[in-house]
Amino acid sequence: MAPGVKSAYAHRGPSPRAAPVTWRPFAKMAALLWLAFGGALLLALLWRRTRPSSPGGLAVAVVVLGDLGRSPRMQYHALSLARRGFRVAFVGYAGTKPHKDILQNENIRIVHVPEHKTWQAGPKVFQYIAKVILQTVQLFYTMLKIENPGFVLLQNPPGLPGIAVTWAICLLCGSKLILDWHNYGYTIMSLTHGDRHPLVRIAKWYEQLFGRLSDYNICVTNAMKEDLEVNCNIVAITLYDKPASFFKETPLSDQHKLFMKLGKDYAPFKARSRAGDDGEKSAFTQEEAQSGQVSQLQDRPALLVSSTSWTEDEDFSILLKALEEYEHYVSDGMKLPPLVCVITGKGPLKGYYSKQIAALHFRHIQICTPWLEAEDYPLLLGSADLGVCLHKSSSGLDLPMKVVDMFGCCLPVCAVHFQCLHELVKHDVNGLIFNDSHELARQLKTLFWDFPAAKGKLDSFRRHLRTAEQSRWEESWERTVFPLFSSS
Repeated sequence: MAPGVKSAYAHRGPSPRAAPVTWRPFAKMAALLWLAFGGALLLALLWRRTRPSSPGGLAVAVVVLGDLGRSPRMQYHALSLARRGFRVAFVGYAGTKPHKDILQNENIRIVHVPEHKTWQAGPKVFQYIAKVILQTVQLFYTMLKIENPGFVLLQNPPGLPGIAVTWAICLLCGSKLILDWHNYGYTIMSLTHGDRHPLVRIAKWYEQLFGRLSDYNICVTNAMKEDLEVNCNIVAITLYDKPASFFKETPLSDQHKLFMKLGKDYAPFKARSRAGDDGEKSAFTQEEAQSGQVSQLQDRPALLVSSTSWTEDEDFSILLKALEEYEHYVSDGMKLPPLVCVITGKGPLKGYYSKQIAALHFRHIQICTPWLEAEDYPLLLGSADLGVCLHKSSSGLDLPMKVVDMFGCCLPVCAVHFQCLHELVKHDVNGLIFNDSHELARQLKTLFWDFPAAKGKLDSFRRHLRTAEQSRWEESWERTVFPLFSSS
């Protein structure tokens, strides 16, 4: 009620029972929906038991309660299983197109969970409850339609309601449930609501309770493995994120093709002068007309790349402030190149940061925020001079996959510090770790000094990444995860 406006019911006096009455219809509706779901579960149990199971457990459901195209680790799981002869139902939301290897594999069937908007009326808590109930029904219905799986492999987070639903499906089908812990859902929620919010506490209790009902567990770091065992009584195996085989250094000819393609839509990739009769140019490369030979321009800008989901666990103001300092360095006459900063990805905070970027007026730095095709992203990383990672884990226990992909392309990285980052980034060996924007700006100045002529730290990091024995996803998966499927 607006200040100074008197309610028509003010003469009746205060009513301490008014607030609970508001919640009563919502609580009844939630209870009825859950009761209906319980009845559907019992009917499904009777019906499902009459259906034949998959022979030899060769059917696997790989489930993501999110955009399939933006779930690279689960795409890798699906591909590895398919190559081992499993029939894979890749279950999740439509949106971004998955990698072409997924789309072209005969053993992988993409199954989309229907996505419907929930009610936008009533308290936020009720809207969240309604969303969870609707997702429960949608995922349960979708899982009933696919071939009886011998295994269900679920990404967590998001685990609410995915863990409970897939556990119920496994109960119906006699399947094994495998959870792949990328992080904790409740810690991500706490970024918005705080640690003590009732929803966060419920989510934590739910995650730990239903997490213990799984048959096997996989996690992304040794720190998370220890935390799961100590605090949740869950035994897990560590499968570090590893780059797929298509993450590698990009040949110069392919770099030129990529830059020319991106230059059609994004100004920072366009040549600053016409190529004339000498061939075609991008901002970074030139192809000779007669020989077709591609070379790098001597006065090219440095290409800095970062990728993000534009969420609360990545503070991009750190990078923007560092770029402001870098702009001052160049303006003061330091031997530094102009920069093209490419930030890829989609997410809820992209609009917020896009406004901040639009307010910047740089002379020596260009920023663009494209969304790349799955096949173009590895090519971009393999063409860049430096990667920047601003991921700060909500739990402090997961590692940024974007850095894994960058290392697969032999791309040195500057990464913001958090608890277990040392399991991936070795400071002053394969990259640098920073704590704030000022430190990042100093690192950019050091790495790009006298670019591209100088052979300093940037070149040293790249040489180390080239010579280091980096295991790839396929061999790591075969050694660590495949025994879970082959021993049952």
